[in-house]
Amino acid sequence: MSGNQALNINNGIGGTADLQITTNGSDWYWAVCAVMTTASLAFLGLSFTKPRTHRVFHYITAAITLTAAIAYFSMGAGLGQVPILVEFVRSNPAVSSAGTREIFYVRYIDWFVTTPLLLLDLLLTSGLPWPTILITILMDEFMIVTGLVGALTRSSYKWGYYVFGNLAFFYVVYVLVFVARKHAAALGPAVSRTYNTCGVLTIFLWFLYPIAWGLSEGGNVIHPDSEAIFYGILDLLAKPVFGALLLWGHRNISPAELGLHIHDYDEMPNAYGVREKINGHNGINNGVTTGTNGTTAVNPV
Repeated sequence: MSGNQALNINNGIGGTADLQITTNGSDWYWAVCAVMTTASLAFLGLSFTKPRTHRVFHYITAAITLTAAIAYFSMGAGLGQVPILVEFVRSNPAVSSAGTREIFYVRYIDWFVTTPLLLLDLLLTSGLPWPTILITILMDEFMIVTGLVGALTRSSYKWGYYVFGNLAFFYVVYVLVFVARKHAAALGPAVSRTYNTCGVLTIFLWFLYPIAWGLSEGGNVIHPDSEAIFYGILDLLAKPVFGALLLWGHRNISPAELGLHIHDYDEMPNAYGVREKINGHNGINNGVTTGTNGTTAVNPV
């Protein structure tokens, strides 16, 4: 046998739905997996061009695409899914045979990990205080969990979860548009430009995800192959493209400008609590002038 045999090999694992992806859908998922994997390697490789104290955004962004790569590997193999009875039986020939529809719960595991990291990239860029970052990420997790429960619910109650998820989503949008944007603007034009570029892209794409959900898991309007293309394009734009734009914007931005004071092992605090590079191999830092009064702090040998 030649070609993509993943669906045949894994047929029946997790259950078989009446309406599921074909080899075309599987091929698309493999292609997206390849892009996510390549982006992960690229982001990690670029991190080595920066000091260790400046790699936080590279690592977060690489974690996003690496997690997505694993999810798309699973979906391409026909794994991480479960058949769910559809609420709406459509007359459209593409979906009319559906008694059960394939729901990829692994997609929601991906989102549960990656969407908080996406927000962390954005909100750290804006210099938001930690309490605001935490509540925003919590609302995002609420949004993903309600989406998963709704997708796994056969009755009309799924739309109740859909409403709850969108309410959480609107809170996230409020923070991104009205709160974080002001913080980013206060940090200077370079930070503001990077935040606005990535923020506008994220908000635009995230408004399309509920539409994709309504057409696929929610309303059973489009075939799982079409669902794969819809979600795949959104994820490619929301993760590798977003990551490339973010890291490009951060190329001349120091974490310290964002209030992120990250220290390395070859730094030590002086008598005034300020971390300085160690001079020599024995950890001695002699004759360091600190403060505005010309006082010299000498570390004992």
